[in-house]
Amino acid sequence: MIKKPKFKIGRRLGAGVYDKCQTPKFSASSGKFGAKGMRRKPLTEYGTQLIEKQKVRFSYGITERQLSNYVKKATLSKGSHAAEKFYEQLESRLDNAVYRMGLAPSRRGARQMVSHGHFTVNGIRVTVPSYAVKKGDAVKVREGSKSKRIFADLEVKLKEYNSPAWVSFDSLKMEGNIVDKPQNTETFLDLNSVLEFYSR
Repeated sequence: MIKKPKFKIGRRLGAGVYDKCQTPKFSASSGKFGAKGMRRKPLTEYGTQLIEKQKVRFSYGITERQLSNYVKKATLSKGSHAAEKFYEQLESRLDNAVYRMGLAPSRRGARQMVSHGHFTVNGIRVTVPSYAVKKGDAVKVREGSKSKRIFADLEVKLKEYNSPAWVSFDSLKMEGNIVDKPQNTETFLDLNSVLEFYSR
């Protein structure tokens, strides 16, 4: 069941923000009409950019300060488009990598798993969800966590799951790898609008 805050946020920002909002029933209740059947007013450019910023924040479960820092780093980077670098930073968070490997039903769930110390990166236990993984890193389920219920029947759970090309996970060995840099195939988020919002 969708909790009211998530449901309200999903109605305002779009179903893509939360996995639980990506259902036919939710989509039918949203649309061009807002709460209480009132037609939504057309957004200004600023309003559109603000909505896109909030989409990124809630989708990745990050704070305003974290988002601002990612934008600053992306705009200062050399030899790369800012939007691509921005996306790469968001996707390279350890909690997101765990989510993309299919080990958690949501980024929030993945963040809790990381915080509880269930994973190692290159043999070192990491409990910081924002830890940035990079190409070549090995992300493994910690030996002491392999018997936990959350990792039970992984082979069955991941049988129908298709992970993005930049990550891989071996359910038998309970270990994954970052095989490439994240490639932006996301259509729900307008990262350029977010960059423009912060450039004001």
